[in-house]
Amino acid sequence: MQTMQSRRRFLAGLSLASAAGLVGAPKSVRAEPPPETTTVRLPNFFRADCQAAEYIAEELLRAEGFTDVRYVEGDGDSSEWIARGELVDFDFNIPLAHIASIDAGVPLTVVAGMHSGCFELFAHDGIHGVTDLKGKRVGVDRFTSHPHILVTLMAAYVGLDPDRDIRWVVSPDITPMQLFIDRKIDAFLAAAPEPAELHARKIGHSVLNTTVDQPWSQYYCCMLAGTADYVHSYPIATKRVLRAILRSADLCVSNPESVAQQLVNKGFTDRYDYALTTLTNIRYDRWREFDPEDTLRFYALRMHETGMIKSNPQKIIADGTDWHFLDELKRELKT
Repeated sequence: MQTMQSRRRFLAGLSLASAAGLVGAPKSVRAEPPPETTTVRLPNFFRADCQAAEYIAEELLRAEGFTDVRYVEGDGDSSEWIARGELVDFDFNIPLAHIASIDAGVPLTVVAGMHSGCFELFAHDGIHGVTDLKGKRVGVDRFTSHPHILVTLMAAYVGLDPDRDIRWVVSPDITPMQLFIDRKIDAFLAAAPEPAELHARKIGHSVLNTTVDQPWSQYYCCMLAGTADYVHSYPIATKRVLRAILRSADLCVSNPESVAQQLVNKGFTDRYDYALTTLTNIRYDRWREFDPEDTLRFYALRMHETGMIKSNPQKIIADGTDWHFLDELKRELKT
């Protein structure tokens, strides 16, 4: 039964990629040497719909020559796995996580920006902007979590003192969204697919949307990084991994309905409607438009100013990036 279900999921994904004209290695792929390794390990978090480009890339990765494609589940954030030197070869994560890792000396190399969007700051009545968070209860699952760091930067950006002006409510056992629904907090930063659910249920209202509200909308929300060892030891494999995921991102733009269905079929999420809303709202086309270095510079400066990291933006970029794979693929995948 398990084999039959796996084959069914594989064939469904293959049909999706075929329909988009993506299966089959292009001439540029066939002209390249084969990957130095045929294994690639990627993180898997249930209902992380914004990572769709990674989740539906399996058949494209196989077309690139990878015979062992693993989606790995684990505890905590995937940046922590890389810091421990285990589990994954690439991390599809927010810039803040990559910057913190590079600052801490984790051997990590950011290779591309993926998309903008993902987060919306939701609030109840009386809160209409970030400045209105002063004196209000803002929920996070833990300090140093992605929402805590990002809301801290948002508050500091508008002149608030995040430590003194915000009443942080830390709850590791009950999700901030549930606390928000129960009105035990006044606001929280919702991550996809939470915004889709809250909008559908008409709970609270969006104060800030990183897909459309500046300056946050001008920078990547998620970026792809590889372990330094994988990127430096397997440059051909790295380029092939990135090409597969970028082509998958194009599929998220051109056929979000099919991608949302695949996320459900493959067990990456359980709600087609929320996944489709996420795919429709997030800007997967931004990988061609934004400069990933601008994103790291912007966030690293904010994090440096608030004392979150010791390194300045120039050091973060010098120590933890390699854009030549992306530059080559932008020329190659123009159409």
